Amino acid sequence: MRVDYSAVLPEALSAMLGLERVVHDSSLDPFTVELVKLRASQINGCARCVEMHTKDARALGEDQERLDLVAVWREAECFTASERAALRWCEALTNLPANGAPDDAYEEVAGHYEADELVALTIAIAAINGWNRLNVAFQSPTGGYVSPRKPLDRAG
Repeated sequence: MRVDYSAVLPEALSAMLGLERVVHDSSLDPFTVELVKLRASQINGCARCVEMHTKDARALGEDQERLDLVAVWREAECFTASERAALRWCEALTNLPANGAPDDAYEEVAGHYEADELVALTIAIAAINGWNRLNVAFQSPTGGYVSPRKPLDRAG
């Protein structure tokens, strides 16, 4: 690891964890949140976050096949319309410099989520992109993450 950012600047870790608390305390489906975090991490090439969010999703009870198909969600039939909208919104915001936040992607996601959920989803996407940048920049190690998550019903 180049720099242990959490030890060097603990306030940065606290700020990032504050964003995570907002998302966790929202009414967003935790399974959808993990899918979105996984997709952004795949796009950004963040091995630490891919490891973390696949393990967290499995710990919640997510199906391995769905996790295997997140990278190709457009072609996979196992995702709901709301999950597809969230994944599309995630890709748009993760690739923001290339395409901005297209109106049609916003209209699609807004059709599936209440305003507070849409803000929480957008915060989740902003946060995971921040975590990805920290972990890629400072070469955070992989291999040792153990998920603290517990199994949930699909209903939440």
